[in-house]
Amino acid sequence: MHGTVFVTGARRGIGRAIALSLAEGGFDIALNDLEPSAELALACDEIIALGRRAVPVSGDVGDLAQHARMLDEAEAALGPLTTLVNNAGVSALARGDLLEVAAASYDRCMAINARGTFFLTQAFAKRLLAHKRTEGVHHSVVTLSSANAIAPSIARGEYCMSKAAVSMLTKLFAARLSNDGIGVYEIQPGFIETEMTAPSKARYDALIEGGITVIRRWGQPEEVGRIALTLASGLLPYTSGQAVQADGGLLSVRY
Repeated sequence: MHGTVFVTGARRGIGRAIALSLAEGGFDIALNDLEPSAELALACDEIIALGRRAVPVSGDVGDLAQHARMLDEAEAALGPLTTLVNNAGVSALARGDLLEVAAASYDRCMAINARGTFFLTQAFAKRLLAHKRTEGVHHSVVTLSSANAIAPSIARGEYCMSKAAVSMLTKLFAARLSNDGIGVYEIQPGFIETEMTAPSKARYDALIEGGITVIRRWGQPEEVGRIALTLASGLLPYTSGQAVQADGGLLSVRY
């Protein structure tokens, strides 16, 4: 028996791929994005075509005042949520010298990637703990951080800072929720081929060809989606706060 998932940042890229993978695995999906769009509506249509229920939910993860309304909308359409996938996030406003990072760019990364994700997870967890949970369904939180939670990229230090915070978020909520039967996990994507990484494609192509990853190719959003499906389905029993590195061996130590 599968459940109902709220996926943030689901309009395109990794978020959309996760939503589709979960739908293929039998989950109903609430797809969140900042604003209504044709892309978001199309993603919902694709999930419905798979025989699952889907609803678009617009809202800003970085705006704490919208969290309750977003979760309410999802549950009104699909019933009680069983899984939260924290995917929404932003990068630095501009790459550049670490010594020139602007406060506005730093604050934006932290407000959306770290602060918004923390408090949305808190709101979701309170709902799970306050209500009787669906029998036979794995309840979970799956959060997308980044390989940059571990590996510094000094051209976008503010992004790295926010993703390191997200990584700690998983450890904290795992420690709080795991004994209540709620799985809390982290996925750390490396070089995943999306619109977000497109501006840096030439640079990353060269690094991959040079062997920076063990698997010398880009990762695909669908591959991250399969990992999210595994976690949301409870197929890693007796785990708590685990980080899955979807990075083709980028973070492995070699000599």
